[in-house]
Amino acid sequence: MAAAHNLEMEEDVNLNRDREMKEMLEEEKLRADRAGKDPFRLKKVHRIVSKWMLPEPVRRTYLERANCLPPPVFIISISIAELAVFIYYAVWKPQKQWITLDSGILESPFIYSPEKREEAWRFISYMLVHAGVQHILGNLVMQLVLGIPLEMVHKGLRVGLVYLAGVIAGSLASSIFDPLKSLVGASGGVYALMGGYFMNVLVNFREMIPAFGIIRLLIIVLIIVSDMGFALYRRFFVPANGSPVSFAAHIAGGFAGMSIGYTVFSCFDKALLKDPRFWIAIAAYSACVLFAVFFNIFLSPAN
Repeated sequence: MAAAHNLEMEEDVNLNRDREMKEMLEEEKLRADRAGKDPFRLKKVHRIVSKWMLPEPVRRTYLERANCLPPPVFIISISIAELAVFIYYAVWKPQKQWITLDSGILESPFIYSPEKREEAWRFISYMLVHAGVQHILGNLVMQLVLGIPLEMVHKGLRVGLVYLAGVIAGSLASSIFDPLKSLVGASGGVYALMGGYFMNVLVNFREMIPAFGIIRLLIIVLIIVSDMGFALYRRFFVPANGSPVSFAAHIAGGFAGMSIGYTVFSCFDKALLKDPRFWIAIAAYSACVLFAVFFNIFLSPAN
């Protein structure tokens, strides 16, 4: 009897021990699942981004070293600054700015104005001021949807270089081809991102998934057509109580993107400064900038 009783006690102890071990294993598995959930999601996001932003030969390299450090700070910071300036003029200033550009906004120290070209910061700061809700929403959506994935892949320094190159090209082109009109909006920078991305998709079309390539091109074309339509309306069909705004920045920003932007975005796994295409693009861009400066000093009708 005593032996049987001891045997039953040993079996109970073993069962309890097995149950405890099972519970511990389940807890460890749950902790591992929770810990691995976020990295799995991040990897999935990086895979989607790589398909949209990169040709197939360099996707593996991106996925091997993909991380969100640093996060896409440049595009998010620029977008917050533009939205903050818009809210300032739309809400706190007594102007009807919600739907369309009011003439009072043209007194802003940020806007590019032909009469105040000697204030050189205006050639860049005009990107902070927008012509209405439709204008700023269009630019914010485009630069966030396209800019954040680009910055995840190429990081903020390269994306910032392309964006600001488009902004400066936009104001200088406007001062030449539409010299008597004011300029607002971040379209030069946005079109630079789209131009660089468009050229990258076009050149590497066969290396990308065809359906994705076609969809990307169609999306870019649709965005450009709708945004250019609004810009042309603001330039040539402005209401009597409004002020016409130049649209040359859109075109110049696009060309800046298709030159500098393309070389930057196509050098994902290469040293940018060692790529001769980059220096050719920089030389051409610098020549255009010098000509624009010369034109503004000596030849501009705004003088």
